[in-house]
Amino acid sequence: MTLRSLQRVRLVLSALAATGLCATAAQAACPIELAVYGDAQSGSEIDFTPTGTSAVVTNDFRMILDNNVVLNGIVMWSTGEARPNGSLMYKCPEGDVTGGELAACTLWSGVIYTSDDKGAIGLLPAQGVDAPKTLILPDLGPSLRHSLAYGGSGFSKVPSDVFTLKGCQE
Repeated sequence: MTLRSLQRVRLVLSALAATGLCATAAQAACPIELAVYGDAQSGSEIDFTPTGTSAVVTNDFRMILDNNVVLNGIVMWSTGEARPNGSLMYKCPEGDVTGGELAACTLWSGVIYTSDDKGAIGLLPAQGVDAPKTLILPDLGPSLRHSLAYGGSGFSKVPSDVFTLKGCQE
């Protein structure tokens, strides 16, 4: 390959990267703690953030719904039968809360599954691992539709149970 050919290849790759056509390669290198997922049905997003030094919480995230409704999410792996148990909460009281108060502000909880390009199903990884292509939050839509945050001054577009990797926060 000549120098001129190499320069053309670099130019094409730069143009593809600038237009976002190389997003798949960029997304594959995104760690889960910086991943952004989207739901095509409602336009909702899931943004992961680093958990810091928590010994119990393996993932922190937030779900952004329409009408600027934000749900706070955490993932804790269960002991025994190891599963990434996620919870989405809305307007929880701060500080010491009772189990009843926490239950009242938890809109969804369940195991978070993943899927790759070939359809293989897995479990949500903890921080430091490449973000999976797809997240599956079983029964998310029905749970949120029946929540206190739905309707009125809350959100109006119910997300599906499937979110696809959109990008990576910088």
